[in-house]
Amino acid sequence: MSKRNKIIYWIATGWLSLGMVSTGIVQLMKMDEEVTNFTQLGYPLYLMSILGIWKLLGVVVVLVPKYPLVKEWAYAGFFFAMLGAIISHLVVGDPALTLFGPTLLLVLTVVSWYLRPAERKLAY
Repeated sequence: MSKRNKIIYWIATGWLSLGMVSTGIVQLMKMDEEVTNFTQLGYPLYLMSILGIWKLLGVVVVLVPKYPLVKEWAYAGFFFAMLGAIISHLVVGDPALTLFGPTLLLVLTVVSWYLRPAERKLAY
C-alpha cells in the first residue's frame, strides 16, 4: 500500500469513526433533534438505541486490527445504514441539506473500505 493511500485511509477512517461515534451517542442519548428526526421519518424510537449501539460497536471493529470478516460486516452495516438514511430523507421530501451528513459518511465508508490495508481484508 502506498504512503498516499495509507494517509487517505486513516483520514477517511478517522472521520468515519468520529461521525459514527458522535451520531451513535446522539442516538443513544435520544437528543431532542434526533428524536424529532426519527419521528418525522416514521421510525420507532427504539431503533435509535439499536443503531447507536451498532455504530459504536462497528467503530471498535473497524479500528482494531485483525477480524477481517467482522470488519466486512461493520462496513456493510455502515453502508446500508447511511444509504437507508439518504433514501428515507428523500422519500419524505426533506431538504437536500439533510442529505449531507449521511452522504458524507457513506462516501467515507466506501473510501475507508476500499483503501483498507491488506491485513484488514479477507483473504479469498
